[in-house]
Amino acid sequence: MTITQTVEIPANRRLTIDVPRDVPVGQAILTFAPAPRTPQMATEAAANITHECPICAKHLDPETGNPRYNAETVAAIEEGMAVSRGDIPAKRFSSLAEMLEDLDSDDPDD
Repeated sequence: MTITQTVEIPANRRLTIDVPRDVPVGQAILTFAPAPRTPQMATEAAANITHECPICAKHLDPETGNPRYNAETVAAIEEGMAVSRGDIPAKRFSSLAEMLEDLDSDDPDD
């Protein structure tokens, strides 16, 4: 027997589970997995953030509820994902000073 139910995980990460009577007594396996986002869930999430933090809400796409980023942030996220996939080799440094020097040399604004 398999029962699938979507629940909202509260901020305190504590759930109380009422097990249906047709589930036999004994051991059971609980599996937690993220639920797929639906347009309704995105709208509800955006409404919750709007209510809780109006400043944060302006950074969400009103249709999807996903964060909106500027071009520089999107480029940095994509570069990080490319490094994690191995498409771009990760930089390695032998000291903090070496890393800071590299950071300073990469920034054309300074």
